Amino acid sequence: MPITTRPRGTQSFVRVLSECWSRPSLVGLEILWRWCFGIPLLIVLAWQALRIYSVVNGPLLSVGIDQLSLTDPMSAAPIIADAYAIAVPPILRLAVWLVPVAGLAWAIASGVGRNSVLRRYDPSLPRRPVALSALQLLRIIFLGASFWIWFAVVQWAANYALSGDEPNLVTYCALVISISLGIFILWAVVSWVFSIAPLLVLLEDRGVAPSLLRTARLGALTGKLVEINLVMGIVKLTLIVLAMVFSAMPLPFESVMQGPPLYAWWVVVTLLYLVASDFCQVARLVAFIQLWRVLAKPAPPAEAALHVK
Repeated sequence: MPITTRPRGTQSFVRVLSECWSRPSLVGLEILWRWCFGIPLLIVLAWQALRIYSVVNGPLLSVGIDQLSLTDPMSAAPIIADAYAIAVPPILRLAVWLVPVAGLAWAIASGVGRNSVLRRYDPSLPRRPVALSALQLLRIIFLGASFWIWFAVVQWAANYALSGDEPNLVTYCALVISISLGIFILWAVVSWVFSIAPLLVLLEDRGVAPSLLRTARLGALTGKLVEINLVMGIVKLTLIVLAMVFSAMPLPFESVMQGPPLYAWWVVVTLLYLVASDFCQVARLVAFIQLWRVLAKPAPPAEAALHVK
């Protein structure tokens, strides 16, 4: 149902959730293209993980990894450090070629799949998979940079809290939690640019650079997009917490629920989390489109000169 008034972004988003629920084909198509990429990638990762495990298993046993106990952190720390030094080199050699290949493949799959989902929602939208793939590749680069920053800051926290004669595990955990939440919230605030730019490619028939520039001149739409993106960040964080809670539910009954039944439970919880996450992603895109049709203003003349079809 099109939005005819100017409600708060979250109010219109609730309406969009109901609309997407009534059109399951949108979520089905989103799941299809994501899982057509994700399942082969998981197979490759599993095969590579088994290969690396066969190489490092012996050295890991020699440093006492089988005696690791987190209840004794002082004894566990050197074991973890030795295991890290053994396992990281082959993982890095794998990541050197697999990460770029997977990132490029994801960008292409996202460009084609996302274009198909949006055209399913509105057949009048054009086909622009190449531009959408380029924008997705930019998003992957910035997301990878945020992970690198997170890892560097966590290393700083470890050097700050765990160095010296008396490591402070409480301070380290507090720093890691605060840093992780801070970077997560910051990404939720700024990542809306990479979510709305592909839509501007379709809605305003723009190129990659003009679409990114246009995101800075959306007027009243900017605040509502940021609001929805923050809500989606909270929803995703909630989904992660719920998935962790449901995954831990069988643990008090581990004497009667273990082995294949426990693994099956974890698989079901993971699949439900992925489906819910995909549903929320589709709802966010639809909400962006509907808000743009109500609130977006024409591009200023100076920006129109950069228009690339």
